[in-house]
Amino acid sequence: MTEERRRVPVPDFSKSRGERPASPQGNGGQPTPAAPVECNCPRLDPADWDGIESDWSDIAFLKTSVSALMGVPIGYGTARHGLEARAKKAGATIPNDAMVLLGGGRMSRKLLLEVEDVPDSLKVTRPGGVAFTRLLEVPWGKMKEAVQNTTTEAKAKYGRKPDGLWVWYLTCRECSAARKFETLIVAHYKARA
Repeated sequence: MTEERRRVPVPDFSKSRGERPASPQGNGGQPTPAAPVECNCPRLDPADWDGIESDWSDIAFLKTSVSALMGVPIGYGTARHGLEARAKKAGATIPNDAMVLLGGGRMSRKLLLEVEDVPDSLKVTRPGGVAFTRLLEVPWGKMKEAVQNTTTEAKAKYGRKPDGLWVWYLTCRECSAARKFETLIVAHYKARA
C-alpha cells in the first residue's frame, strides 16, 4: 500500500531571517493558503511605494555580493547578517524596515543594506538619483515577468532603461504565501550631470 506524502510544517524550525522560501509549498506547485503569520518582515503602504518616484540623493547602502546558481541567490541570509554585523561594528544605524535590495545576475548578485548615521570610516555606496518602485505580488515563476513589466513602465516614464534594477523581498518563508509574495521592484536612475 502506498501512502500519500505530505509536508508538515515544523514549528519554530527557523525563525524569520528575511529569506525567501527555497521552494513552493502545497499541491501541484501552488502555494498552500495559510493563516496570517506574525513576523518581523516589513510592511509597506502601497500609497507610499507603488508607482512612486523617490529621491535617493541622501541614501546609503552597505554592499556585498552573494553567489547565485542559475540566478538563485545562495547564502542570502548569511550575507545579510554579515552586512548587519559590519554596520553595527562600525557604528552605523540600520533603520527600522531597512531596504535590503538584491541585484540581478546568474552567477553573482549584489546585495545592498540601507544604513544611516554612517561614520567616515565605513565604505558605503551612495547611488544618488531617483528610484521608481512597484509594490507587487510576485508568486513563484513570475519574477522575470514582473521585472520586465516594471522596466517597460519605467522606460516609458523616463525615456530610457533604468541604470539598475533591484528587488526587495518583503516576506520570509513563514509569511510569503499568506502575504502573496509581496515584493518591491526598484528601477534606479542615476543623476544626470
